[in-house]
Amino acid sequence: MPEDIRERSFKFAIRVLKLCKGLPRDEINRILINQVAKSSTSIGANLEEAQGANTRPEFINCTNIAKKEARETRYWLLIIAEVNPQFRKRMQEIIEESEAIVKILTASIKKLRTRKDF
Repeated sequence: MPEDIRERSFKFAIRVLKLCKGLPRDEINRILINQVAKSSTSIGANLEEAQGANTRPEFINCTNIAKKEARETRYWLLIIAEVNPQFRKRMQEIIEESEAIVKILTASIKKLRTRKDF
């Protein structure tokens, strides 16, 4: 797995949280902010947990959970962009970064499942 993915996911979570701080605090956004805050910070948390894995399957499982959280984060970001069209342009880079993280984690998991060493 690329070593920088943990740092990248950390920076991504910070960007998402800063975006959330700037969103209007209406009833719908409160729900969306809660969801995206949880899923975006969970990506890096699961990658950190993977670093402490004792077995290859445990490492792969934690990395796979991180990938699922990245996909969920992308989903919430897309909804936030639709509900808050005034933020759509500003959010485009963050959405693209979520897609890049999903791709990196997907490739990493595929590679991990085919490699014999750990």
